[in-house]
Amino acid sequence: MPMNKFCLAFVALLATSGTGMAASAVNMDSEPRTLVVTDATGTQTELAIGAGETVEFCASGCFVTMPNGDREALNGTEMIEIVGGVGKVK
Repeated sequence: MPMNKFCLAFVALLATSGTGMAASAVNMDSEPRTLVVTDATGTQTELAIGAGETVEFCASGCFVTMPNGDREALNGTEMIEIVGGVGKVK
């Protein structure tokens, strides 16, 4: 019986550990950069990121258009690093 309780507790921990996770982006450039975020409903939002700033967004999947026009699909756990106006998923 103790093993069943342990397994149940472990599953509950895994289920709640994803809560609050989101993709993030850091702008390593000395000027602001903008990402265009498209959510699952197709709604687009411009996300301005100041120089040296880190932001969280996209908690449950989205498409992101980088400052240089590249487009990536995210599931909500990635880190985007912007350097020289180019965003790369890490």
